[in-house]
Amino acid sequence: MSRVVESDVCIIGAGITAAMVAERLAERTSASVTVVEAGGRTASLEERSRTRARMLAYGENPYPNDHIADQTGTGEMYRQMVVGGSGMHWGGAIPRYSPEDFRLRSLYGVGFDWPISFDDLEPYYQEAEERIGAAGEQGPPDCDPRSKPYPMPPLPLSYNLARMREWTDGAGIPFWTQPWARNTRPYRGRNVCQRCDTCAVCPTGAKYTPDFAFDQLLADGRIDLVTRTLVRRLALEPGTDRIAVAQAVDRDSPDEPVEFRAGTFVLAGGHAWSSHLLLLSASNRFPDGLANRAGNVGHYMTGHWYVSGFIDLPMRLYPGIFANNSLLSHRFASPGPLDRYLRHDLRLWESDVGRAPRLRDDDGSLLWGDGIMADWRERTDSGATARIRAYYDVIPDRESRLTLDGAMKNAMGDPMPRIDFRSAQATIDLERHTHDTIQGRFEQLARAAGGSMKSTRSSRLFEHPGGGCRMGDDPATSVVDRWGRTHDHENLFVVGAPTIVSSGCANGTLTFCALSLMSAEEIAKGLATRG
Repeated sequence: MSRVVESDVCIIGAGITAAMVAERLAERTSASVTVVEAGGRTASLEERSRTRARMLAYGENPYPNDHIADQTGTGEMYRQMVVGGSGMHWGGAIPRYSPEDFRLRSLYGVGFDWPISFDDLEPYYQEAEERIGAAGEQGPPDCDPRSKPYPMPPLPLSYNLARMREWTDGAGIPFWTQPWARNTRPYRGRNVCQRCDTCAVCPTGAKYTPDFAFDQLLADGRIDLVTRTLVRRLALEPGTDRIAVAQAVDRDSPDEPVEFRAGTFVLAGGHAWSSHLLLLSASNRFPDGLANRAGNVGHYMTGHWYVSGFIDLPMRLYPGIFANNSLLSHRFASPGPLDRYLRHDLRLWESDVGRAPRLRDDDGSLLWGDGIMADWRERTDSGATARIRAYYDVIPDRESRLTLDGAMKNAMGDPMPRIDFRSAQATIDLERHTHDTIQGRFEQLARAAGGSMKSTRSSRLFEHPGGGCRMGDDPATSVVDRWGRTHDHENLFVVGAPTIVSSGCANGTLTFCALSLMSAEEIAKGLATRG
């Protein structure tokens, strides 16, 4: 006999996009909302000083039990299954996409246009920044458009970054402070960033993590959170295309099936697990998986590649001063007309490569006290090193896809996801031009400081991945509409990373959040307004 849980809205997944949807629905509607998470809880804020200390001392994971051993896959994907998702580990970088990202075909004749514009999404960007708590600095309006200021001022620049900014200003390439989900003033009951330099685990609560939102919603009695419960299938209402039930298993009582019944279902499982669940939910009516009548689920997986390097600088810097901040430029993400397509950002950090304080000198003699500091200053006087990176836009190929891997199964026999990323031929054809142009810009920056390039390298690792359920107005070429509603099922939404059309040149988390808030607004139209 199955245990049945009923609600108006069932959200599957408890990461950052689920938090956005749950918060907005709780504020705007009187609907009952159930959030289902396959994982459990990990280190609370009160525990993070201890887990941080063990991370520093022993290299331990500061978020214990944040994954499920047999819920994994092949390819570039996040393993976190826990309340808060991968938003527990994230560094908190939250740049927006550029206006050009939404009009690639129209502007440059490559890739695809989104069914929405930057202006359509801009209010939701602002809302996401306010919910998260964004600290940032307005860049030049022509390449960093905003309708309102950031909720908080930017993180203060270290001595090193301030010196670097003087250099980049002289180079004629505008840089500004990377926006972060870290408090620079008390915000929503959370502390101010103390610049501990361990941003993967913030011991003060200054960095936003999604568990804060869920804890507040639970304290207010606005949601039900069901943990350690894995949804394995979605099933249709007989004779219709509406989703009737999410079939799940309680991981603590695996012999007792659980059924979640709701009027609206929301998949918030990130770039891998949302498509995976749709493919697992094949039926006679949808033999290739739900929402997959046109065969697009799992296709157009996307991310971006990068070129990185080290620049030797003839300036005195002091390594190790809050390395978890950086300078950012979107000048080349908004480049204007182009003869050959290339859009990229620029990131600049300090680097302690070869210049960190050390316990032994070049002769192997042990250093103590003032000797350590004297050695460090001597080596610092000889110059400094900056890290630079350019994320560039990669046009996704339709055959860049997620599939079910019958050779890898969990304990219940469900095939796990396999992701095989590939770029469109247009990106491959431009790769040499891309690398040479970016390296030339690195060298331009180096010369402006009187320095030189130490090294460069290229990476085809798909960073900040998304796709698999991309949005579009045409059901033949997309999985969801502009609101995240699946074309095939009127009461099924997919939110966040899976719905993107392309990855642009920036971290995707803020865009995933903004898209989720846009979906939540549409979901709310079918629910009773909160009195």
